[in-house]
Amino acid sequence: MPTNTNKRIYEGGLDTVITQSLASDKLVIVPDAPPTTRPDMSRRLRIMWGHHMLDDLLAGRYRSLVCAVNPEDNSRGLIGHLARLLPTSHWSVNSITEYARQFASQDRVTVLKYDMDTVEVLALLRPTSHDYMTLDNLSHGFRLVTEMIRRKTERLPTASVSFLGANANKLVDEGGHEPSFEKVLRTMHEAGFSGDVYPAPFMWEMGDTALFARYPFPESLNKMREGGY
Repeated sequence: MPTNTNKRIYEGGLDTVITQSLASDKLVIVPDAPPTTRPDMSRRLRIMWGHHMLDDLLAGRYRSLVCAVNPEDNSRGLIGHLARLLPTSHWSVNSITEYARQFASQDRVTVLKYDMDTVEVLALLRPTSHDYMTLDNLSHGFRLVTEMIRRKTERLPTASVSFLGANANKLVDEGGHEPSFEKVLRTMHEAGFSGDVYPAPFMWEMGDTALFARYPFPESLNKMREGGY
């Protein structure tokens, strides 16, 4: 089979230059399967490496967004930033927080709906008895979100934050530590979610790690974990 020896991405001979100049600030995306003319129709999460979530939301690329909310302070959260940037939204940081305070429950996760005109925010509110959101909270929340989307398909397409790197809405695993991105994706996927997921900003500095653009990841990763390949 003939091989294309003149593969280029950029005009003006920039392919080599941009590799050298941005070597310390890059993401390495690798394919999880060879190209094929037979589409894989299995349910997957698409991982939006290198994309700006707020830009995509303001451009109207999504009809719904999944993120976290809390009953104390949402001034630094994504939902607060979105409310400030959408001129047609009647929500403010204070009203978002007050609304969450009304529905806060001591023992269960709640999914609150915030209609921000161009996008509907489905916000996970953790139990007030928990200092942080747990993976169990996340799982229960995404099961509710999945059912809400199933009942109202006008919420598609939908996107979600990764729930990593947060402060007020910190996510922790069974040991009290922030979980891996893979564990978060697995929790979302097992709950039935199939939207787009935006990695946390700190994950934009993963140049030393090969990244996949879809989840579930290829079976070869499990082989590697077992010592194969």
